[in-house]
Parts: sequence; structure tokens; C-alpha cells
Amino acid sequence: MRKLKYFFITSVLGIAGSLSLATAQKLGRMVGWFLWKLQTQPRDVTATNLAICLPELTSTERAELTKASLASTGMTMLEVPLMWEWPVEKCLDLIKETQGLALINEAMTDGSGLILLAPHLGNWELAGLFFSSRYKMAALYSPPNMAEFEDYMIRVRGRLGSELVRGDRRGLARLASILREGGVAGILPDQSPRGAGNAFAPFFGMEVKTMTLVAKLMQRTGAKVLITYTERLNNAEGFRIVVRETEPNIDSKDPVQAATALNRSIEHCIRKIPAQYQWEYKRLRHRPPGEINPYNPDKVC
Repeated sequence: MRKLKYFFITSVLGIAGSLSLATAQKLGRMVGWFLWKLQTQPRDVTATNLAICLPELTSTERAELTKASLASTGMTMLEVPLMWEWPVEKCLDLIKETQGLALINEAMTDGSGLILLAPHLGNWELAGLFFSSRYKMAALYSPPNMAEFEDYMIRVRGRLGSELVRGDRRGLARLASILREGGVAGILPDQSPRGAGNAFAPFFGMEVKTMTLVAKLMQRTGAKVLITYTERLNNAEGFRIVVRETEPNIDSKDPVQAATALNRSIEHCIRKIPAQYQWEYKRLRHRPPGEINPYNPDKVC
């Protein structure tokens, strides 16, 4: 049954991967429209997140942003098979503009390793391909439930030599080793962390569980840190890679101070293109004990 499920998933990915970017984005917008029209859970979660994180918006503006965000989520869903199934050169040709790449060269001039933070903003799969085409790179990941699909994911993401390491003790040790060697480590910084490596810090003003891994890796390896995202251009014209500096104190030994700087760095990027952020993710669900769960007001964290 597992093999049949794997065959079905990879077959669907293969069919979706045969689409053009314009067709994939058009279908993705349709998926987003259905998520909006049918009043699904992604719509409810997106609306809740926007009400908390961007309270300065009017109700009309939040409604429009909710709709635009779901359309972006749908496009990302249909773009991922392209990034996994297309030839690498064809994927890289989608990058029409870059901003801030000089910051990477500057950070690595002295041989230091570099942590690249890539929040769920725009098309993060394309960012991984782009940077692994230029640097010795490793990326942290959580394994899927299906072992066969994990092999497929490692193969397609590692086509340019990028090394995927699990977020366990052995994987983190490998990540630290690559940074000490002057390599690049890619981390998705806006997920609720598991285990003990976390602190409660404000994200758009609300205290949420936030990873402390970035600060610890910087302290252990002397690595620098930057943040990046891949912005979707209009009318299927391609994408723009953007690299930005992070907030001060992101390497602080005070876990709350470091986590606060991490979240602020992510916030600054989101505010540039808020419609392309993955707002349907329940980022605010892990709050300090005793606080209300914003997605279920009847429950206390």
C-alpha cells in the first residue's frame, strides 16, 4: 500500500512538473480561489494570523490580503513540482533579478561559514537550488512520514550537490561541521521548533515558541547569518532573489534576545511582500503556558 501511495504521489508530481510556469501559476490561483470560496481551514487560519499580526489593516484590506495569500499558497503548491522535476538549468533561468548577493560574498570573505535563513516566503524551493548552484551547501529538513518519499525528496533537492541533513543530533553536528569548513547552511526559521531548543519571543507582537538553533550554531562555529527569500514576479515573469541583513543580537547568548532578533528579521522580509507569506501555517499556536490558543479560543496553551 505504501509503494502504491508513493507511486501515485510521484506520478502526480511528474504530471504537474510537465507544466509551464504560467500554467502552474494559473492553476495555483484557482486552488487558492477554492480555498477562499469554500471557507476552508487555511482561509480561517490565514484570517486569524492577519488579524493578529497586521492589526493596522482595515477589515477590507485584511480580506483582500487573505485572498491574495491563498492564491500565492496555491501557486507555491503548483510551482514545487516544477522545481523538483524540471532540469536545474531551466529552474535557474526563472531567476530574473537578484538583490543583495554582495552581502554573501562579503560575509564569506574571511572563510567564515554562513547561515542562510529562508522563511516560507515566495518560492523557497527555488532559493535552495539557486544557492546550492553557487556554494557548498547543506539544508536542514524534517523527514516526511513516508520513507520512500524521503529518498525522492533528497534526490531532487540534492541535484547540485546540496546535502540534506535531518534535524536530529547527528544532523546538527554535520551542519556545524559544514559551517566550520566555510560552507553554507540553509534553515527555515519560521516553524514552531520541537524539543528543548526554543524560547518564547514576540512574532508580530505575540509571544510564540521560536528556535534558538541559529544563535547556538553561530556561537559554536563563528558563522555569519543572512536572510533570503525568492519573490514571485507578476505575470509569470519569473522570480527575484533577495538577500538581506538580519537584526543585531541574533547571535546573543540570551535565548530570548536572540529569538526576538530572529523573528524581527523574518518580519521585515514578510512586510515587503506580505501576500507571498505562508499565512495558513499555525505559527502562533505554541504560546507561553496559560495563554489562549488563537486558533481555538476555548483551549489554553
